[in-house]
Amino acid sequence: MPVTVTRTTITTTSSASPTVLGSPRALTQPLGLLRLLQLLSTCVAFSLVASVNAWVGFSGNFCMFAWCFCFAVTLVIIAVELAGLQARFPLSWRNFPITFACYAALFCLTASVLYPATYVQFMGQGRSRDHAIAATAFSCLACLAYATEVAWTRARPGEVTGYMATVPGLLKVVETFVACIIFAFISDPYMYKDRPALEWCVAVYAICFILAAVAILLNLFDCTNALPVPFPTFLSGLALLSVLCYASAMVLWPLYQFDEKHGGQPRRARDPSCRGSHVQYVCPWDRRLAVAILTAINLLAYVADLVHSAHLVFVRV
Repeated sequence: MPVTVTRTTITTTSSASPTVLGSPRALTQPLGLLRLLQLLSTCVAFSLVASVNAWVGFSGNFCMFAWCFCFAVTLVIIAVELAGLQARFPLSWRNFPITFACYAALFCLTASVLYPATYVQFMGQGRSRDHAIAATAFSCLACLAYATEVAWTRARPGEVTGYMATVPGLLKVVETFVACIIFAFISDPYMYKDRPALEWCVAVYAICFILAAVAILLNLFDCTNALPVPFPTFLSGLALLSVLCYASAMVLWPLYQFDEKHGGQPRRARDPSCRGSHVQYVCPWDRRLAVAILTAINLLAYVADLVHSAHLVFVRV
């Protein structure tokens, strides 16, 4: 049976605009119109870029993947709602749309920042650059549209809803997404190999990511009863463990990467590999700094997760 959550401090309920199931009228509702905007903006974004071949390297590939992925899944969601197949969908419809909307907002936000910062600014004047700038604008529009869906469909005080619509559920999405970005920056083992303190940090990122991903998947597949412990206990233990682990990483990563006494490099100017710049290259010192910042962001997310989890009451429906 699915696990849902509710707040205990306020008893009134509220909900987003109703969706007409199995009817074209579903697209005339505010949420349906918003999803059409998401579909259009992501389609235009990748079409503009693809039409002039303005995507190469990691950043270009990532942005194209983000736009195409968001377009494809949004199209599936619209098709399922038009056909009224929510009950037959393999994932929990109470949790899946808002989970995807949150991931899509983060994907489009990252693409909207990464694409112009690492690609567009290095392009010469011309048709290709104009298309790339327009694609960035539509990517920003898509990000706004997905963020609006999250705001519209998230849980309200007193409302019984799926776990992923609550603040802790949405924070799980943020935590896993940030962890994936960290993995991209530490993809080269030389940053931590043969240094136990830094290897511990990498283990922290991996373990916390896996646990948060398991929590998300359990809700998406309605398998929260499969755990040997009650699901609320699992979530509380997960949040507390993650806070403690990330707190240790928040201390050890900067200490061993930027403190000379521990073999670190405190200044970017002293790193010879950072003297040049290239559209597809991020120097090691910048990667270390990015990981330190992202570690702090995820630590704050886990702390907020732990605090908000105390306000949830779990019921079975």
